Amino acid sequence: MAHQRVHTGDRLFTCADCGKGFTYSSKLKVHQRVHTGERPFTCSDCGKGFSSSSQLKVHQRVHTGERPFTCSDCGKGFSLSFQLLRHQSVHTGEWPFTCSDCGKGFISSSKLKVHQRVHTGERPFTCSDCGKSYTQSSDLMGHQRVHTGEWPFTCSDCGKGFISAPKLKVHQRVHTGEKPFTCSDCGKGFTRSSKLKVHQRLHTGERPFTCSDCGKGFTSSSQLKVHQHVHTGERPFTCSVCGKTFTLSPHRLRHQLVHTGAWPFTCSVCGKGFTELSSLQRHQSVHTGKWQFTCSVCGKGFNRSSHLVTHQSTHTGEWPFTCSDCGKGFILSSQLKIHQRFHTGERPFTCSDCGKGFTMSSHLKVHQRVHTGERPFTCSVCGKGFTRSCQLQRHQRVHTG
Repeated sequence: MAHQRVHTGDRLFTCADCGKGFTYSSKLKVHQRVHTGERPFTCSDCGKGFSSSSQLKVHQRVHTGERPFTCSDCGKGFSLSFQLLRHQSVHTGEWPFTCSDCGKGFISSSKLKVHQRVHTGERPFTCSDCGKSYTQSSDLMGHQRVHTGEWPFTCSDCGKGFISAPKLKVHQRVHTGEKPFTCSDCGKGFTRSSKLKVHQRLHTGERPFTCSDCGKGFTSSSQLKVHQHVHTGERPFTCSVCGKTFTLSPHRLRHQLVHTGAWPFTCSVCGKGFTELSSLQRHQSVHTGKWQFTCSVCGKGFNRSSHLVTHQSTHTGEWPFTCSDCGKGFILSSQLKIHQRFHTGERPFTCSDCGKGFTMSSHLKVHQRVHTGERPFTCSVCGKGFTRSCQLQRHQRVHTG
């Protein structure tokens, strides 16, 4: 009788905390540990706790290296059967469960259900310490380590801690330089398959996440979420020194260099500092002449794949999105939308200090430096600061002649 519930879909046992249903009382009992924080099964190697003995058994494969599930196509091994199933979709291209909102495919109905919460905004798993909510119980479990201070997996290169072995593995690619996921269009490599998928939308023009306020499209939900701060005015990241607020934590990090004067990544040729290794690597192409992305037609080099994609339209003549007012062509619908604001006069991005409007959020961001006094681009010779990189480049000619 209990087995028949698998076919009928009956879930007689319901969690009083989040409403999730289960076919067996034993599964409900294990699930409730997500809310209580109880982890009675502990790993003897690293001390990590688990809510069920089966989870502990799977985890121990991290230490033993056991990968009992092997792909018959490429021989890659996995510690879990569902990981193998997910991987095989790379070879078969089958994603049987599709999201009706954005078209994204999934290998199981449960993964589709979790994904749909991105569109509905549903976050049924809430942290009892700070009230932050999550779409998955595993995300909540990971977050709770922020409060407990538990980071059981540590990088041997830099000492950074992680809540899971897969997250550590991805991080280690920063040190090794490994980028196993490569774009077939431009050759750019990525440390994660999810980042490759988002990147490929640069080539296809797909922007499934659209802002309800201004209609601007984005390749990922995280980009849309950040963009919406432009309309709401929300700046959740605050500088502890001067109180200035930012929409993104990297922006705050970059700003704090004004106070500390520290640039962790410095160019050995010109001394210019950067907050990220990727920014330094991109900059170095100016000195070496080696461009990461090269046009196969004329050989022109670029340090961003998006710049290459835009350039290639010069040779193909493809401008699929045309302005009905002046006939100008664009390679992306979002570029056309921004351009049309010149004809309509629409300026959806407004400065909260002086009321001046802009057609693009990036223009507003540069303008706001007039009010804040921020000059993030500094001359390495005389120390003079500028609000734009092009102003710095023009100024540097004074020194170079």
